[in-house]
Amino acid sequence: MQKNGLEETIIAVSTAPGPGGLGVVRLSGPDALDIARRIFRPRKSKTSFLPRNVVLGDLIGSDGSAFDEAFLLYFKAPLSYTREDVVELSCHGSPAVLEEIVRLGVEAGAQRAKPGEFTLRAFLRGRIDIVQAEAVQSLINASSLNQAKISYGQLEGRLSSRFYSLRDKIVSLLAELEARLEFSDEEVGISNRQIEQSLEGALDSIQDLIASFDMGRLLTEGSTLAIVGRPNVGKSTLFNSLVGMERAIVTPFSGTTRDYLQERIKIGDGVFNLVDMAGLGRTNHPVEKEGAKRSEDLARRADGILFLLDSSKKERTQDMDLIRDHGAGKAIVVFNKIDLPMKIDKAKILALAGRPPSVEVSALTGLNMDKLRKKISRVFLPTSKKWDEIILSRRQKDLLELIRDALAAGLRTLREGYGDEICAEEIRRAAPLLGQLTGEIRTEEILRNIFDRFCIGK
Repeated sequence: MQKNGLEETIIAVSTAPGPGGLGVVRLSGPDALDIARRIFRPRKSKTSFLPRNVVLGDLIGSDGSAFDEAFLLYFKAPLSYTREDVVELSCHGSPAVLEEIVRLGVEAGAQRAKPGEFTLRAFLRGRIDIVQAEAVQSLINASSLNQAKISYGQLEGRLSSRFYSLRDKIVSLLAELEARLEFSDEEVGISNRQIEQSLEGALDSIQDLIASFDMGRLLTEGSTLAIVGRPNVGKSTLFNSLVGMERAIVTPFSGTTRDYLQERIKIGDGVFNLVDMAGLGRTNHPVEKEGAKRSEDLARRADGILFLLDSSKKERTQDMDLIRDHGAGKAIVVFNKIDLPMKIDKAKILALAGRPPSVEVSALTGLNMDKLRKKISRVFLPTSKKWDEIILSRRQKDLLELIRDALAAGLRTLREGYGDEICAEEIRRAAPLLGQLTGEIRTEEILRNIFDRFCIGK
C-alpha cells in the first residue's frame, strides 16, 4: 500500500477481466483529466469537459490514430468516489484496447493502481470508513441477493452507525467513571447499578452482532449440505441432478463412491456446498471403511442433511440407524426412486425422524427435483428480519469478541466490589479496539489485510 502516494494519479481497468461489450478505465488523482485528454479526442472540436457531462470521442494511440470510440465522464473533486478528480473512459470491452489505454495513461504520467487503491483513497480521504470499505468488497463478491442487500446496507453506513453508537456509549461510560474517580469525596455521576445496566446493554448488543456472523458466514461461504444414505440408494445420481452435470461416477454397483465430492451450487437465492459422500453403514473393505469414516465426520459438521432413502425397497436397519445418528439437526428426508413401485414404510421413517420435511423424487428421471430444490431453499436458506444487523467480516467479529471480553471483565470487577479504577481499567481496553473496528485507529497491517483482497480497479 502507498503511504504518501495520494499526490499521484492512478489508472486501472475497472471492469472484470476478459472480453465484454463494455469496458471502463478509471483514473483518479490531480492530473486525471489532463492525462485522459492526451488519450481521448472529442468528436466536437470545441468541447468543454464539464463535471458529470458525458463526452463522445475517440481513443488516440501514440501514432495519433484512433483505435476505438469512447465516452469520457469527469467527476471533479470532492464529488467523486475517491474525493479526488476522477475520469472514467468507457469503450468496447476488448482486453487489448483496455490495456492500451492503461499503457498510454502510464506513458502520460499516471501510475498503475494497486489492488483496492481507489477504495483505499476513498477511505483515506474520509468518504467512507473501514466498515464501508469492507462492504464494498463484500458487495463485489456477493454470491446471493441477500448478501448484496446486507453489503449495500453496510455501504450506506447502517452498520457503522451501530458501531459508532456503541463507541459513544463506552466513551460516555468511561467519562462517568473518570468523574467518580476525580471527585471520589463527592456524590458525582451515576450509581453502580446504572453502570451495570449500561454495560449489560452494550454486551447484549455486541453478543447479538457476534452471533449474527454465523448467518453471515452461511450467506457468504454457503451452507454445507451433505447427502447421507447407505450405499446404492442413489446419492451420486441425486448429486449430479442437483449440480446439473455428470460430476459423480454412477454405477449399479454398491460402494462406487469411496470418498466425498463437493460442488458449490446456487438454489434460489441460496449458495450451497453440496457434498456427495461414501455410503454410510457396515463394510469390510478398508478403503470403504475410511470413506465411511470421513463421511461420518463431514455429516456431523454439515449445516444441513439430505437423508436419501431407496423407496423401492423396504426400510432397513441401516436406514433407521442413520436417522437416529444424524437426525438431530436440520434435515430433509428424500424418498428416491419413485419411478419404481414404492415399498418403504414412509410413515414409519418420518415418525422415527421426528417428522422432518420430506419429498419424493426420482433423481434418475428428474421427477419432483424442482420440488426438492424449493424445499432445500425454504429449509436451509438463512432468514432474518434484521439484515442490517448481520456482520460478514471475520475482522469485525474478532474485534467485537475482544471488546466483549473487556467489557465483561469490567462488569465482573464491578459486581465483585472492586474499585472504580479497576473497572475503568478493564473498560479502557475496549477503546482502541473500538477505534480499530471503525478504522479511526489505522495500522499499515490492517489496511493491507483489507485492501489487498480487492481487485485492481476498485
